[in-house]
Amino acid sequence: MKYSISFVKPHQHFIDIEFICKVNQSETLIQLPAWRPGRYELGNFAKNVQKWAAYDEKGNSLNFQKISKDCWKVETTGVTELHVKYNYYALDLNAGSTFLDATQLYMNPVNCCVFIPEKIHEACEMELHLPKDYKIATGAVCKNNVIFCRDFHDLADSPFIASATLQHNKFVCAGIEFNLWFQGECKPDWAKLNTDFIKFCNHQLEMMKQAPFEAYHFLFQIAPYRTYHGVEHITSTVLALGPGYNLMKGDLYEDVLGVCSHELFHAWNVKTIRPIEMQPYDYTKENYSKLGYVCEGVTTYYGDYLLFRCGVFNEQQYFNTFDERLQKHFDNFGRFNLSVADSSFDTWLDGYTPGIPNRKTNIYDEGNLLAFVTDMFIRKSSQNKFSLDDVMRHLNETFALHQKGYSDIDYKKTVEHFAGSSYDTIFNNYINGKSDYEPLLKEAMNYIGCELIQEPSAKFNEHALGIKINEVAGISKVTAVYQDSIADKAGIAINDDLISINDVQIKPDGSGTNFIEWCNYFGNATEKIVFVTNGIVKTAELAPLPNSFYKTVKIRKAINTHEEQRKNFELWSANKF
Repeated sequence: MKYSISFVKPHQHFIDIEFICKVNQSETLIQLPAWRPGRYELGNFAKNVQKWAAYDEKGNSLNFQKISKDCWKVETTGVTELHVKYNYYALDLNAGSTFLDATQLYMNPVNCCVFIPEKIHEACEMELHLPKDYKIATGAVCKNNVIFCRDFHDLADSPFIASATLQHNKFVCAGIEFNLWFQGECKPDWAKLNTDFIKFCNHQLEMMKQAPFEAYHFLFQIAPYRTYHGVEHITSTVLALGPGYNLMKGDLYEDVLGVCSHELFHAWNVKTIRPIEMQPYDYTKENYSKLGYVCEGVTTYYGDYLLFRCGVFNEQQYFNTFDERLQKHFDNFGRFNLSVADSSFDTWLDGYTPGIPNRKTNIYDEGNLLAFVTDMFIRKSSQNKFSLDDVMRHLNETFALHQKGYSDIDYKKTVEHFAGSSYDTIFNNYINGKSDYEPLLKEAMNYIGCELIQEPSAKFNEHALGIKINEVAGISKVTAVYQDSIADKAGIAINDDLISINDVQIKPDGSGTNFIEWCNYFGNATEKIVFVTNGIVKTAELAPLPNSFYKTVKIRKAINTHEEQRKNFELWSANKF
């Protein structure tokens, strides 16, 4: 299968694509993917196709019919070479999209490249017609503006950025070349990047023993605004981050390190160590699996934990990332309604939107916490002989290297093998059940001399009234309500607009009349709140109950610890207690 990629007016964002393939049947099906691996929801990319036509090798038009939202049937009787010409609208710019403007052509082929289903395992070539000064950043084999792939799966997994303004640097770890490519306005500090990236890349290679790539590419799309997104591939990852002026500073630089470590670990976990339901990928429909808590949760755990273990993150930086996961978990009452395994299955339904209140858990957050718990379970049960590291290596050696998918039972048995103990309680009650994580987390933290700290939220409206607020664009909107809190009982609900408190109008516009500060000001006094629900103005009088509802949750070292706990911490973290 061959592809020719070109464009005429890049400011209009349309990419012209010609698909060419030998055929020998009377009818040929042409399929466009409906989703992309790494995002377990339907993308319905065919909505971006404006024009579509089919021709034979002589340029004669062929009859075709669209038979589903993203599949076409072409009459090919007597045709030896099929040519399909179509265009694709490429305006979205994120880590998994396709984008064209006057500065770059950025493509995730899985978004916009059609294929013939029975030829999915045949080699692919993609010829790029580009301005002469364009460079190409990709993890695929690329020579003279032609990308060569083993099959369509390889092509679908090979994003590229083509631009005259790419910034590039590289380093070598364990004989493997790693490339850093930046597109967008930014000033990379190469020495700083190389120092930190070499540490965590080396550490991951040492941990997993064997790499599924011969070279690796970090492809950065740097925006002038705040954004954070990453998508994994076997030989590369695309990272969308911004704003560019903050790239090398503070929290954003920590985000750079965190997301890059996360996505690199994905080269093993999910790209090669893959759930059985996704081996191989079926691009035409949902690929349901309950293993998101491993694919994304374990990867989230290792993404930050390995930065701590190899010395890129200090203890406080790592604890801060862990605190974020704890906070999201304890603030989400969906943990009592849908297990993390079932939430994994349901990503195809609403996994990337908030959805209805308190329906589901988050495979990244809950999966991360359960990975930590599982790591502690294995270490404690095996007297520190084994850890979750051994589980991931075993899955890689037993399944990935043989191109076999694993099941949730395979994961359970592997954990039990290294723990030497039954995993039933965690597997049944927490992964597939809805038990309260708190006792489990406390036990796991205690093993390494840490404890779970819960304090009242610093915001009065959260700990005393039971509501979270987002104040933007002149509106104070309720974003979360603590179950059975006084706000809940008073009829205040998510998405309500807050109008006034004790007859003071709420105007979160910098004038000082914002809801959060007035709640703090009035304190324990009865607070009369005027709010709007679906256009109906309502009033509620709330008698605050301080320290009763939302809490700030953290992991911290315990004050009183014994020698064994300190030893466990040091074996786990590779840092002094």
